[in-house]
Amino acid sequence: MTTIIGLSGSLRKGSYNTALLAAAKAVAPAGVTFDIRTLHGIPLYDGDLESSEGIPSAVATLKDAIAQADGLLLATPEYNNGMPGVFKNALDWLSRPPADSARVFRDKPVAIMGASPGGFGTILSQNAWMPVLRTLQTTPWWQGRLMVSHANKVIDADGNLQDDAVRQQLAAFVAGFVEFLERRGSNG
Repeated sequence: MTTIIGLSGSLRKGSYNTALLAAAKAVAPAGVTFDIRTLHGIPLYDGDLESSEGIPSAVATLKDAIAQADGLLLATPEYNNGMPGVFKNALDWLSRPPADSARVFRDKPVAIMGASPGGFGTILSQNAWMPVLRTLQTTPWWQGRLMVSHANKVIDADGNLQDDAVRQQLAAFVAGFVEFLERRGSNG
């Protein structure tokens, strides 16, 4: 059984990226557990808060889920040609305290995808994630990224993926990531 944590980088109720994760779960190969998570409940990072109260429960729960999963799939929006602050903030919390960061991220296979109403998908946001993932010592799946442009035309108001070509690309993307995870599992 392969377990993937899909983490949406948007807080918006009608998020295209959360919808994309739901569509990814629907096309995942048999035998894959696909757990979709959001950033709700994660406060702004504050070192004073961490010192006085420790790691917030929403962060601790997500850290444990990521640590136990075989892979992490980031679904990133793109805001102002970069990664969303709320998403980076979550990863900043997830890497705290530094002594626990390796348990969560070191050698964790990570894939990136994203949906945007713009014409370039989320290429700049995805590129901005690369140094962060390198710093966290993850193992990015370099062979695949999925960028869904014009998401407002391929995902309906109810969050359903309406475009068969995008669904096929998504299915191939998820299958490729699962193959990557399985190869790593058999080599580890």
